[in-house]
Amino acid sequence: MMFRFAVAALALAAATPALATPCADEVSTLQRRLDSAGAASVTGKTPPGGVTSSDSPKALDKPPALTKADAAVKPTASGVEEAKKLVAKAGEQDKAGDAQGCRDTIMKAKEKAGALP
Repeated sequence: MMFRFAVAALALAAATPALATPCADEVSTLQRRLDSAGAASVTGKTPPGGVTSSDSPKALDKPPALTKADAAVKPTASGVEEAKKLVAKAGEQDKAGDAQGCRDTIMKAKEKAGALP
């Protein structure tokens, strides 16, 4: 009887989807942002599968005008490409259970991406 219960519990656990972590949410949000039309306009490349919407109620119709003081957050093609690599790394860290490493990598990715239109 106990053996059947254990087998049933294992089958249920295997069929249950993994719970999303806070960092996994940030990874998917930033990935959508890096695949957006705004990022495509910075890199000049359309991501595989086409551009996506960030689905953010805070998204702007057009980017704000940047001042000289904003030079550090101006997005560049190389910055967006580096951010994509960092997002992939963060996803791997999250899957490995390294929540702090994932958060740190996501912060670096956001800095590299800059203020995307």
